[in-house]
Amino acid sequence: MPHDIVRLRNGLRLIHKETNSPISHFGVLVNAGTRDESSAQMGLAHFVEHTIFKGTERRNAYRVISRMEAVGGDLNASTSKEETYFHTSFLSKEYPRAVELLSDIFFHATFPEKELEKEKTVVLEEINYYQDSPAELIFDDFEDMVFSGHPLGKNILGTKKSVMKMTRQGILDFIRQNYTLDNIVLASEGSISLKRLVSLCEKHFGGYDIADTPRPRAKFEGYKPTTRLVHKKNAQTNVMLGNIAYSIKEDKRAPFLLMTNMLGGQGQNTRLNMSVREKKGLAYAIEANYTPFSDIGLFTVYFGCDPHNREHCVDLIFQELKKMREQKLGTMQLYYAKQQFIGQLNLSYEPKLTEMLSIGHTALFFDEVDTIEESLDEIRDITAEEILEVANEVLRPDAFSMLTFE
Repeated sequence: MPHDIVRLRNGLRLIHKETNSPISHFGVLVNAGTRDESSAQMGLAHFVEHTIFKGTERRNAYRVISRMEAVGGDLNASTSKEETYFHTSFLSKEYPRAVELLSDIFFHATFPEKELEKEKTVVLEEINYYQDSPAELIFDDFEDMVFSGHPLGKNILGTKKSVMKMTRQGILDFIRQNYTLDNIVLASEGSISLKRLVSLCEKHFGGYDIADTPRPRAKFEGYKPTTRLVHKKNAQTNVMLGNIAYSIKEDKRAPFLLMTNMLGGQGQNTRLNMSVREKKGLAYAIEANYTPFSDIGLFTVYFGCDPHNREHCVDLIFQELKKMREQKLGTMQLYYAKQQFIGQLNLSYEPKLTEMLSIGHTALFFDEVDTIEESLDEIRDITAEEILEVANEVLRPDAFSMLTFE
C-alpha cells in the first residue's frame, strides 16, 4: 500500500501508510539535531529529547509517561546529528490517545526547572557510560576527528560542562530556532484511514501557528585525512577508519549502500567478516557503516582486536577495499549481493515502527516518499560499473582517516 502525504491547514506535513496491523505507530520527526547547536549548546538537542517528557501544562511527568503505558503502549524518542524523533507505538484503537499526547508534549511541554536539574544527572551518567565503553566512544570521537571544528563533529550527548550549563531558556530558544514548519513531519503507520487520521491531526496539530523561518546549516568543507592514536587502559584495541562519502540526496548513495553492505553489513558472510574474523580469527567484531547526512556522508570501518593483531587487521581491510576498487563484480556476485540486501531491508521493515521512522525521515528531506517496492527496484537497477565507480571514489587509502584506542 502506498504512502499518503498531505499538509494540514497550518502547513505541517503528514505522511501515513494504512495497514491492517493491530499495532500502530505515530511520531513527530524534526529535522534538527546536534549539528544545529551553537558552540555553547553542545548536547542541547539531546537534552530536549530527554526533558520534553518531564511535564506539560496539563500533565506532570508521571502522567505523561503513563498515558500510553497504561494501555500497553510505548513512548520513546531519539536524537541524531540531524534529527530528533518523538514517537509512540500502541494498539490501533488508541490512535486518538497517541495523537493527542504527542501534540500535548510537542506544544505544551513546560520543562520544569526541578526536572531539568534531575535530568542533568541522568545525562551525566549516560556520558560516563559511553566513556567507559571504548567500542561506543570511538564512533563519536572518530566523527569529531573527521569533522573537526564543524558542528557534525559534536558529540550528541555534549560534555559534562555543557550539560551542567543548560537552562530552560536555552531549551526554549533552541526549539524556537529549529522546530520550524519545514523541519517537522508527522509520520504514521497503522490501522486507521487517512481521512480519520487527518481529522485527528487537524484537531491536535493543525491549530498551531509554526514559524517558517529558514535555518541555514554550515556546510562541511576542507576534509583532511587524519591518523590518531589514543592510549587507553583496555584489553582490546579498538580501531575506526574511513572517509567522507555521499549525501542523502546524491544518486550514488544507493550503489554505495549496497557496496557497504557487501563489505561489512549485517550478514556473517560479508567480505570483511570473512577475511578478518572467519578466515584469520583476528577480531570478534568488524563492521562497515555508511551514514548519509543532508549535505555529506561518512563511510567507516570499525573493528576490535588484540593489540598485537592491529596492523594485520588493517592490512586485510585495505586488501578488501582494493579488491572492491579493482575487481568488477560478476553477474552472479552482483545478483546475490542484491538479493541479500533486499532481504535484509524487508526484514528491517518487519517492525513497522522502523518503516514509519524511515518514511518520516525521507519526508523530512524530500517532497515524496518511494514505496518499499520502488526502493527495492532502485537496488535491483544498480550495476557493477556503478559499484566500481563509487568504490574508486571513496575507498582510496590515501583519503582514509584512522583513529585507534590502544
